[in-house]
Amino acid sequence: MIETDIIIIGAGPVGLFAIFEAGLLKLKCHLIDSLPQAGGQCSEIYPKKPIYDIPGFPSVLAGDLVDNLMEQARPFKPGFTLGEAAEKIEKQEDGSFIVTTSKGTQHHAPIVMIAGGLGVFEPRKPPVENLADYEDKGVEYIIKDPEFYRGKRCVIAGGGDSALDWSIFLAEKNIASEVALVHRRSSFRGHLDSVQKVMDLAEAGKIKLITEAEVVGVAGEGKVENVTIKHQKQGEIVMDTDHFIPLFGLKPSLGPIADWGLEIEKNAIKVDTRDYSTNIEGIYAIGDVNTYEGKLKLILCGFHEGTIALQSAFARIHPDKKNVLKYTTVNGVQGF
Repeated sequence: MIETDIIIIGAGPVGLFAIFEAGLLKLKCHLIDSLPQAGGQCSEIYPKKPIYDIPGFPSVLAGDLVDNLMEQARPFKPGFTLGEAAEKIEKQEDGSFIVTTSKGTQHHAPIVMIAGGLGVFEPRKPPVENLADYEDKGVEYIIKDPEFYRGKRCVIAGGGDSALDWSIFLAEKNIASEVALVHRRSSFRGHLDSVQKVMDLAEAGKIKLITEAEVVGVAGEGKVENVTIKHQKQGEIVMDTDHFIPLFGLKPSLGPIADWGLEIEKNAIKVDTRDYSTNIEGIYAIGDVNTYEGKLKLILCGFHEGTIALQSAFARIHPDKKNVLKYTTVNGVQGF
């Protein structure tokens, strides 16, 4: 049994910043995440993607933001249970909680803070009959490390920001030897500047842009060797490739959290905006996993929510203690 003051479910940016804020209150945190590393989507899905709305950083790569948050949390010695999903929560007679993971690891604390982002993700897969046969054999639904595609031929499918951004990155940085972008429409859903950059790279011969088309088949002996593209005007095109990467986004769901008796609205946890508490006393929800009137799904909003929630958590853990707000500019970090 792992004992701590606060169990944080979700080790994304919001959960990681909560460690720091809890540390200032002398509260210990232990984080649970189904992913094998901390950072949530920022580490798993787009570590090399720049983020522009973090205060004080005109631009910061998602992976670098995670590294900075880990460094910020390090003085407070958090614990981590990674690669295990939080599956069951049980409220004890004294009001505390036991959270059990998918591998049976148990955690005990008076406070549970859910910072699970958008929940559990599953990729949206195109309707290609034998696609599953080539998963991890040349078919990938997210790009984790662009260096994996060094010198390889890549066919990317999709019309959103992810498909555009990765096509640009692999082509512009000369990582992939060939980049083809296939989209079923002639217009894209992504940012206009990204669309223009793809057009410019296509004109320069760095991206093979195939619109009004979709990938309908994948073939190869034990791994991807070619894809069949159905074009609305040209008919079927067979293209040799090493990787087929359909980037159609991810489908989020709350997973086991949805069965914990929490009040759910639109696949998110309803909270009281006074302290981001849920309908179960002692359980809070912060970041993209929660919902309330006026909710904005931004990392910086999650930072605020976690800070307020932890003030409430302190009062619940220490009802007889008065917390006097101290400023890090005066006390530093070691002064807490």
